[in-house]
Amino acid sequence: MTIFNLGSINIDHVYAVDHFVRPGETMSCLGLASYAGGKGFNQSVALARAGAKAVHIGAVGADGRALLAALEREGVDVAAVAVDPAAPTGHAVIQVDPQGRNCIIIAPGANAAVAADAVRAALAAAAPGDLLLAQNETAAIAEAMRAAKARGMQVALNPAPMDGRVGTLPLELVDVLIVNAIEGAELLKLRGAEAPEAPTAALEALHGMFPEAQIVMTLGENGVAAVDADGAVSQTAAFRVQAVDTTAAGDTFAGFFLASRARGAGMAAALRLASAAAAIGVTRPGASPSVPSIREVEAWLAARDGERTCNEH
Repeated sequence: MTIFNLGSINIDHVYAVDHFVRPGETMSCLGLASYAGGKGFNQSVALARAGAKAVHIGAVGADGRALLAALEREGVDVAAVAVDPAAPTGHAVIQVDPQGRNCIIIAPGANAAVAADAVRAALAAAAPGDLLLAQNETAAIAEAMRAAKARGMQVALNPAPMDGRVGTLPLELVDVLIVNAIEGAELLKLRGAEAPEAPTAALEALHGMFPEAQIVMTLGENGVAAVDADGAVSQTAAFRVQAVDTTAAGDTFAGFFLASRARGAGMAAALRLASAAAAIGVTRPGASPSVPSIREVEAWLAARDGERTCNEH
């Protein structure tokens, strides 16, 4: 299976701060670093490091060629990424506090200029059973979803950032929906439904709204819960780690989860692998640089399982 990822490519400017800037406040940061990023970029890196065959669809400005080279080094096919001379590459301003939490402002740049015709042309190379992955940081998402379904592909959607545009997408075409608790609640509201406070109840409500889809809801320190199309519920506890930067946690999870499922893993196994990958990632600074390799994740899990076995004896 090939995973075609229609996603953003950004330059991330990450500011370490003592606290998030308040209205009217000017303050000096504790440190500054710049990384390749964007939810799409991060998820393509995660897919590749998890062992999946990934094709990235998107756009950068003339200042973004180095980002394409970075994706190519990861083994991601970037033939379907346009270089737009009329638009700058997208960028993000990210504040990270001492607890590893973040606040992010995005300037979409070339991501907003992705052409529907270019997306359809890229998907012409897909085979039935391949997967389209999309977030909510580029243009032409609805067109991509319809084109993918017309080719017999599966569609996975990570609707972040969550905004009103998500409500205009053909969500009935989604086979795999990946959200966090806040996004799940907002999606229910967008569809005119009440959003239960309990995440598990929200998960059930989303399953009722999209009964044919797999729904995966990440819950931060409370782990992750999912419901399959047949209604079977799976839950995985969070791994306890010391977080440094959570910027790419969700992207790492999404990439590893989808790559694992593409290899035929069951829901519980895929959730555990993806949760471990995200846990490793948050112990490191940066977005895409924090994403671990599949070998690293498997070794980390094996070591933890070994420690647990020793403790039980």
